[in-house]
Amino acid sequence: MSELAVTDFNDFFISADVNEPEKPAGKVKDKKLIALKIIVLVLGCFLVLEALIYSFVLPLFSKPEFTFSGLNYLTKNELNQKLAELDCSTWSGFSTEKAVSALSSISCVESVAVDKHFPNSISIKIKERDAVARSIIVQDGTSKSIQIDENGILFCVNSASVATDYSIPLVSGLPLDNLQEGMRLPAKYRVLMEQISDIRKLPRKYFAAVSEIQVVPKEYGNYELAIYPSQAKVKVLTDRNLNEDALQYMMVVLDVVNSIEPDVSEIDLRYGAVSYRRR
Repeated sequence: MSELAVTDFNDFFISADVNEPEKPAGKVKDKKLIALKIIVLVLGCFLVLEALIYSFVLPLFSKPEFTFSGLNYLTKNELNQKLAELDCSTWSGFSTEKAVSALSSISCVESVAVDKHFPNSISIKIKERDAVARSIIVQDGTSKSIQIDENGILFCVNSASVATDYSIPLVSGLPLDNLQEGMRLPAKYRVLMEQISDIRKLPRKYFAAVSEIQVVPKEYGNYELAIYPSQAKVKVLTDRNLNEDALQYMMVVLDVVNSIEPDVSEIDLRYGAVSYRRR
């Protein structure tokens, strides 16, 4: 009788396991949907991460893109050649301080500003020197045209526009033997450059009528000027005070003297009087 009881008890548990209710089909679908959403979310995160890498991270380590502004005489190729001396392999490794130093070494560059813009662009703003006069220097046995700015800085540009700009006078007689590009004229000659600059700013283009301004040294380190008009084969001697009134006076005297004596080689306006010399 005890064996029958044990058998019935085991049958009861077996019957209970067999008759356990199945899980609803809706719950299974919900789990699959959640799993699908997780997969989509993970893939989306990977796509966003990849986009961030390509948009921001990789450009930091790519070659920078340069944009230039303020160029007049200089060309982009000339500036790129100068920048090639630096480490331009990556945007993050590019040094703005070294770039400013390198570009400032170009004689016709007055100032330069270099700014990095995330993620891989670099803007370079150049301010070039403004030529107020030009002269001739001798380097390695050859003559070379050189420009001078208002501050007396010597610089050189490869531009035909300077050579054909008749508002930029030729100044000779300056002590340029020991001077090179980027160097500055002695202080006493900078005054002359400032005077020329002031005259060039006037509405009337006075220097279009002047072919050459010659600096004539005097005793004790001083100097005077000899002006050669472009429309007359005559030399006009004057003091070192070059201004609009002096040029207007010179033109009036030229007209008067030529009407009286056409064969004149030199006119002297120094010492407050007018005198001239025949050929």
